[in-house]
Amino acid sequence: MRKILQGLGLLVFLIGVSGAIDHLWYQPFFGIVLNSFNRLVVPNVSFLQEYALFANLAVAVLGGALILAMEALAPERRG
Repeated sequence: MRKILQGLGLLVFLIGVSGAIDHLWYQPFFGIVLNSFNRLVVPNVSFLQEYALFANLAVAVLGGALILAMEALAPERRG
């Protein structure tokens, strides 16, 4: 379960970073998946339209936090 949540955190992190890049420039790689937040959520929420870059960066931070939280819950390995 921890690995699944880490993978989800990585995907959320990549969506946030890709959305920020797409907001500033054009991001052509896996646009339908990685730019989903920037292209589907941001235009439909009026508050996020004004702060699209910060919203995408916040998504990236949440993904990074999920990765780190799952890593902190990992059982310690003894050698």
